[in-house]
Amino acid sequence: MRRLATEIGSTPMALYHHVRNKEDLLVLLLDDYATRTRHRPEMPAQPRERIVVAAATIHEALAACPWIVEVLTADDLMATSALWFVEQIVDGLVECGLSSARAVHGYRAIWCYTAGEIVVRTTAALRCTDDDRPTYRERVFADLDPSELPRLAQVADHWAPLTAEDTYLDGLRALGDGLLAPR
Repeated sequence: MRRLATEIGSTPMALYHHVRNKEDLLVLLLDDYATRTRHRPEMPAQPRERIVVAAATIHEALAACPWIVEVLTADDLMATSALWFVEQIVDGLVECGLSSARAVHGYRAIWCYTAGEIVVRTTAALRCTDDDRPTYRERVFADLDPSELPRLAQVADHWAPLTAEDTYLDGLRALGDGLLAPR
């Protein structure tokens, strides 16, 4: 709160006239961002595709502002205006035959996959070097012993570009297939 007050040329006490605490401020920021960026796409009739479209829309909005993922994963804060997307995912999972409890667990798995994918991509982008020096990963993969790690050695030269590919939707569909597989 002190840092925010300094940045906006105010005092922490002045901020507390508008919000009770840091959590209230973060919830206001989350709701504001969700309201400004939220666009409810046309939802497909098929429940599996509704799940994919809703999750992909969440992913797109959060990838554009990754600090929100940190806030959402650090506590139980949420933007209530974004719950419509969660509803679409849970409803799609129920329509595909999951119980309400299993649908919530399924949503949680999709959320963890989505948030994790954004965190990994954001962190990787921050760690990229601007110079010609090989990264630590490139040095490690260049020295792999094919007798000990044959599969990784086989793809070592292609590891960086392969892992940089945007495979979010493929992974999301695979996760959905696993969640909806008969038990």
